Amino acid sequence: MPSTRTSMRKTREILRLRLGLGLAGRAVARSVRCSPSTVSDCVARAEVAGLGWPLPEELDDAQLEARLYGRSSAPRPRPEPDYRAMHKELRRRGVTLRLLWQEYRAEHPKDGLEYSAYCERYRRWKQQLDVVMRQSHEAGDKLFVDYAGMTMPIIDPKTGEVTEASIFVAALGASNFIFTEAVAGEDLRSWTEAHIHCFEFLGGVTQATVPDNLKSGVTKPCFYDPDINPTYSELAEHYGTVVLPTRIRRPRDKGRVENGVQQVERWVLAPLRNQRFFSLHELNVAMRERLDALNNRPLTGLGESRRQLFEQIDRPALQPLPIKRFEVAERKPNVTVNIDYHVEYDRHYYSVPVALTRKKVDVRATATTIEVFRLGKRVTSHLRSYERGKYTTKPEHRPKSHREYGEWTPSRMLNWAATIGPSAAAVVKHILTQARHPEQGYRKSLGVIRLGRRYGNDRLELACKRALTLRSPSYKTVDSILKTGMESTPIPGADPVPQTMPAEHNNVRGPEYYN
Repeated sequence: MPSTRTSMRKTREILRLRLGLGLAGRAVARSVRCSPSTVSDCVARAEVAGLGWPLPEELDDAQLEARLYGRSSAPRPRPEPDYRAMHKELRRRGVTLRLLWQEYRAEHPKDGLEYSAYCERYRRWKQQLDVVMRQSHEAGDKLFVDYAGMTMPIIDPKTGEVTEASIFVAALGASNFIFTEAVAGEDLRSWTEAHIHCFEFLGGVTQATVPDNLKSGVTKPCFYDPDINPTYSELAEHYGTVVLPTRIRRPRDKGRVENGVQQVERWVLAPLRNQRFFSLHELNVAMRERLDALNNRPLTGLGESRRQLFEQIDRPALQPLPIKRFEVAERKPNVTVNIDYHVEYDRHYYSVPVALTRKKVDVRATATTIEVFRLGKRVTSHLRSYERGKYTTKPEHRPKSHREYGEWTPSRMLNWAATIGPSAAAVVKHILTQARHPEQGYRKSLGVIRLGRRYGNDRLELACKRALTLRSPSYKTVDSILKTGMESTPIPGADPVPQTMPAEHNNVRGPEYYN
């Protein structure tokens, strides 16, 4: 401690401002015009002397000076609190320094520290901890998530091609317990699935999840009202957590995960740098072994491991996992319902109520289900099919009469094609005949007719005639002929197929069907 004594008037003011009003040491120093070290010296001497604020009324300046600086009046030692236990208890929900001090004084009613000295000594001890460990987080409150800067190479065993796996890292706020996993990339599916695996690894869910402003999670970063990716928002709702993105360019907001990333890179990834991995699963098995060692290593200054703190503090406070695992969904917004009352997703076509024809809908797809929404309300759902170019149609979606919904009938489609020419009409009739239902041929037929807008009806008629000659009357063939300009090129030795179709067919129903 500094040997220069401060005047008792200034000493009393220092003690009043620091211990009575709780001002920071630098603020007190500016107020009384002294150095911060002088403030610390006075406060420390008062603690050793067992003095708090207010000072006893009978204590004059001479007595105060003797208590603070006199050698013959050294006070008896006070019992020191268990600072590590205090630090751990303060992470429990509802626990405060005053509550811990009251419990401490109950154990030491005669010689225990005063509240101000108790708090000051704890703060001084806390300054010795790592800056990340000094952050205060409640048990089970926040999970910090991000990607590491490092990646890990994965070798394709068949081709030898090397791809880089991204490393997802999560850290709990209170215990600093870490989870990490190698994923295929930083896309939405990888990001979402990593969260699912993390929650299952923890055995529960925190009140809040704190990501960086990664595009996979946050579509529009804003501290006050960020736009969360719809799938990420659904994940949060399913697991009962709230997404709280960090502020842009504020690294302290995510100090926990930054420290977690550093620990993962040093103790999990770096030791594996010379090993070769041929799959994500193989890499994750090796990473999990290193991760367990990291979580079981005692923390400097606390004497306990992340796992011990997790079991004592965070795990009891986590929310339970939902019964059903979250299914990762992809969205396709603003899809226009075609005149055949079907919407397309991944080259497959799904029916919707015919009243929605030509209206905008949103499609939500999981690995097993396709859902269609109109203005936020689900209008239908289907089992997902991976057959490309096929149709999934619900009987109740097929209209009894197309005249009621715009009169889109096979007859109208044929008449429209006939205005272009007989070959165009023959191609459209063939498409309608081959479709499972005539209505499902509308999409391809309409595509053929609309080629006339781009290339002109004369060229379209010639292209349809050539497609018939090639015995391939389809939209793709006609489109290819027009793109390559081959509609006028003769085909030697080729006889065109008849341009009339059979009068009777299961899918050609006649006008009475549509009345």
